[in-house]
Order: sequence, then structure tokens, then C-alpha cells
Amino acid sequence: MPTKPKIFCIGLNKTGTISLHHALEVLGYRSLHWGGPETGKIIQATAASGRPLVDDLDEYDAFSDLAILSKQYQLLDSQYPGSKFILSTRPIEGWLQSREAHVLRNQERARTGEYTGNFLEVDLDAWRVEFEEHHRNVQEYFKGRDEDLLVFRITEGDGWEKLCPFLGVEVPDEAFPWRHRLATSRPEGEATSPATEGPNSD
Repeated sequence: MPTKPKIFCIGLNKTGTISLHHALEVLGYRSLHWGGPETGKIIQATAASGRPLVDDLDEYDAFSDLAILSKQYQLLDSQYPGSKFILSTRPIEGWLQSREAHVLRNQERARTGEYTGNFLEVDLDAWRVEFEEHHRNVQEYFKGRDEDLLVFRITEGDGWEKLCPFLGVEVPDEAFPWRHRLATSRPEGEATSPATEGPNSD
């Protein structure tokens, strides 16, 4: 049986990565979303050994909300030929609002001892630059390679009709697992339980 190509969601956090993760699971992919600090350490150790970045996570064939991967798409492209890359995105102002709300929740949870991560600083100007540069660089790198990169706007309604043809699979007989689609007044991911939420989730 042919091995499925790796799927890397290289969108920044707060761009619908949880929805994408669940959608990939529905399609039968073994998807890893965030995975916690230990996952980052595994990838760092693998990279330090000179091996391809996700070789020690071979039980998964799809990855999302892992900044250590989303910023290294060029390396992943060379290490895993034939992989599919998905740039999840959303309008930047809504993204900034959602990211800020997430950090403020983290700050409150840190004060009560419920959160020990480092996603605690609000910097809207730096985030705006990060967003614009990441999107520009990704699309420039994959220019003319529509079969390898999908720009996916989950919060604006993109669903199976775009994802399935890109992956070459049939549309499943169930609704796309949108989370807070077209939300404007409530930050995306707000319904996620703090016990399972990663510092960069959704």
C-alpha cells in the first residue's frame, strides 16, 4: 500500500489549525496538533542529529500548530519530497485580536498557576510583521506550485471542497469540522478546554 505523503500545515497559530487537524483526522490521516513541549524537544533532537525533522514522529503523517516546523517549510520540502503544504490563514485584524485574547488568557492562567508556558507577551506590531512576512515568503517560495501548496481560509468558509481535491481524496459524508467560522466577536478557539489547549493552538 503506498505511503501517504506528509502533510504540513504551515499556517501560524490562531488561523484555524484545530479545525484543520480534525478535518485531516476525518480523512484518515494520523494528525498531530501541537503536541506540547516534548514534541518540540523531539524535533530539535532529530534536527541536531542531522536527520529529517519528523523522522522520530513517524507514527504521524500530518502536522499542525508546530512553529518549529511551520517556519522551516523549505527544509521540509527538501527532506520529504512529494509532501503537501497547507497555509491556513485568515484576515490579519481578526488574527491579531484572536492572538491577543489568547495571550491574555494565558496571563490570567499563569497568575493562578494553571499555565507554565512562555506565550505571555502581547506585541501587535511584531505579530503583524511576522504574519505578513510569513505569508509573503511562503507564497513566493511555492509560486507556480499549486499542487504542493494550498492557501486555506477556514474562518472564511473554506472546507472539503478545497481540501479534498488538493489532497486527492474523496469528500467525506459529514460536515467539515469548522471552529468559530466567520467569528468576529469571539476569539477563535475560545471553546477549547484550557487543559488540552496548547500555547499556540488554533
